[in-house]
Amino acid sequence: MIVGIDYGSKLAGTTVIAFENEGEITLMSSKKNQDADRMILDFVDEYNPKLIGLDAPLSLPGVYSNPERFDDYFYRLADKEVSAMSPMFLGGLTARAMKLKSLIGAKTEVIEVYPSMRAKSLNLSEFAYKKKGADYSKMLKRILDTSELPDLKTSHELDAILALQIALAFRRGNAVDVGTVEEGIIYY
Repeated sequence: MIVGIDYGSKLAGTTVIAFENEGEITLMSSKKNQDADRMILDFVDEYNPKLIGLDAPLSLPGVYSNPERFDDYFYRLADKEVSAMSPMFLGGLTARAMKLKSLIGAKTEVIEVYPSMRAKSLNLSEFAYKKKGADYSKMLKRILDTSELPDLKTSHELDAILALQIALAFRRGNAVDVGTVEEGIIYY
């Protein structure tokens, strides 16, 4: 099983897991005041996925581990290449994601994915990606090769599906990657 996760605040109810189940995409969303990290760990224990594409920074800028080679305290090369937010600005979310990876990494491969960049490459802005009035149906038709489209209600659900698509592309060997192994790779 391959999984995509749009990773949100721990208790906000904005974390969504997407995976394929008997040819259909299944979505699981955290609830407000529910521990999203516990939900993910319980999911991993129950379903034992082989690969997770997580929409969150999984490393810090290289200067913290190798100051002789790196000099940027805010951004990794990958962040700069895709105009992503700094892992330092995302602070707590970055720390939670790194901890989560360490807790499940022995069982499951976890990669960092960037759904917004995938959306950009698919020109989903044409359908108001992450804006008021977003047309999820048209976006899904562009993303998925199926007539059975899930009924989406939030951009978090869409980003989880994009994360899943990136993880599937990674498994097939055709995901786009940016960054360096030393500092961290982002896939889209």
